[in-house]
Amino acid sequence: MAFVAQFLGRRLAYTYEVADQVAGERLVMRTAQGPFPMETTYTWATVSESATRMTLRNRGEPSGFSKLAAPLMAGAMRRANRKDLEQLKALLESR
Repeated sequence: MAFVAQFLGRRLAYTYEVADQVAGERLVMRTAQGPFPMETTYTWATVSESATRMTLRNRGEPSGFSKLAAPLMAGAMRRANRKDLEQLKALLESR
Protein backbone atom coordinates (compact mmCIF):
# COMPACT_ATOMS: atom_id res chain seq x y z
CA MET A 1 0.00 0.00 0.00
CA ALA A 2 1.28 3.44 -0.86
CA PHE A 3 0.93 5.97 1.95
CA VAL A 4 1.78 9.68 2.04
CA ALA A 5 1.81 11.71 5.25
CA GLN A 6 2.60 15.25 6.28
CA PHE A 7 4.76 15.30 9.39
CA LEU A 8 6.58 18.30 10.86
CA GLY A 9 5.98 20.17 7.62
CA ARG A 10 7.54 17.45 5.49
CA ARG A 11 5.97 15.08 3.00
CA LEU A 12 6.79 11.45 3.83
CA ALA A 13 6.05 8.68 1.33
CA TYR A 14 5.97 5.05 2.42
CA THR A 15 5.16 1.70 0.89
CA TYR A 16 3.65 -0.67 3.45
CA GLU A 17 3.24 -4.42 3.36
CA VAL A 18 0.72 -6.30 5.49
CA ALA A 19 2.68 -8.42 7.97
CA ASP A 20 -0.24 -9.85 9.95
CA GLN A 21 -4.02 -9.67 9.80
CA VAL A 22 -6.71 -11.22 11.96
CA ALA A 23 -10.09 -10.06 10.69
CA GLY A 24 -11.84 -7.79 13.18
CA GLU A 25 -8.95 -8.01 15.69
CA ARG A 26 -5.57 -6.88 14.37
CA LEU A 27 -3.74 -5.44 11.35
CA VAL A 28 0.06 -5.11 11.33
CA MET A 29 1.80 -3.24 8.52
CA ARG A 30 5.54 -2.71 7.99
CA THR A 31 7.33 -0.33 5.70
CA ALA A 32 8.76 -2.02 2.64
CA GLN A 33 10.10 1.34 1.47
CA GLY A 34 10.29 4.73 3.18
CA PRO A 35 12.45 7.19 5.11
CA PHE A 36 12.99 4.73 7.99
CA PRO A 37 11.73 1.27 9.00
CA MET A 38 8.41 1.46 10.81
CA GLU A 39 5.70 -0.92 11.96
CA THR A 40 2.09 0.16 12.52
CA THR A 41 -0.33 -2.02 14.47
CA TYR A 42 -4.08 -1.48 14.69
CA THR A 43 -6.11 -3.55 17.15
CA TRP A 44 -9.86 -3.59 17.70
CA ALA A 45 -11.74 -4.76 20.79
CA THR A 46 -15.46 -4.78 21.48
CA VAL A 47 -16.29 -2.49 24.39
CA SER A 48 -20.07 -2.84 24.21
CA GLU A 49 -22.73 -3.76 21.71
CA SER A 50 -22.44 -0.30 20.14
CA ALA A 51 -18.77 0.54 20.73
CA THR A 52 -15.37 -0.70 19.58
CA ARG A 53 -12.01 0.45 20.90
CA MET A 54 -9.28 0.86 18.30
CA THR A 55 -5.67 1.03 19.41
CA LEU A 56 -2.91 2.35 17.17
CA ARG A 57 0.76 1.68 17.84
CA ASN A 58 3.72 2.88 15.77
CA ARG A 59 7.22 1.55 16.24
CA GLY A 60 10.24 2.64 14.29
CA GLU A 61 14.01 2.73 14.16
CA PRO A 62 15.05 6.18 13.00
CA SER A 63 18.56 6.75 11.70
CA GLY A 64 20.75 9.76 10.91
CA PHE A 65 19.19 13.09 11.87
CA SER A 66 15.91 11.33 12.68
CA LYS A 67 17.71 9.34 15.38
CA LEU A 68 18.98 12.54 17.02
CA ALA A 69 15.52 14.10 16.87
CA ALA A 70 13.71 10.92 18.04
CA PRO A 71 12.57 12.32 21.43
CA LEU A 72 10.97 15.35 19.73
CA MET A 73 9.57 13.23 16.92
CA ALA A 74 7.88 10.85 19.36
CA GLY A 75 5.84 13.68 20.88
CA ALA A 76 5.03 15.14 17.47
CA MET A 77 3.97 11.71 16.23
CA ARG A 78 1.65 11.21 19.20
CA ARG A 79 0.04 14.60 18.56
CA ALA A 80 -0.35 13.87 14.83
CA ASN A 81 -1.86 10.44 15.56
CA ARG A 82 -4.25 11.93 18.11
CA LYS A 83 -5.38 14.57 15.60
CA ASP A 84 -5.88 11.95 12.86
CA LEU A 85 -7.84 9.69 15.21
CA GLU A 86 -10.05 12.58 16.37
CA GLN A 87 -10.87 13.33 12.72
CA LEU A 88 -11.62 9.66 12.05
CA LYS A 89 -13.84 9.45 15.14
CA ALA A 90 -15.77 12.57 14.09
CA LEU A 91 -16.21 11.15 10.59
CA LEU A 92 -17.44 7.78 11.84
CA GLU A 93 -19.80 9.29 14.41
CA SER A 94 -21.35 11.66 11.85
CA ARG A 95 -22.76 8.73 9.86
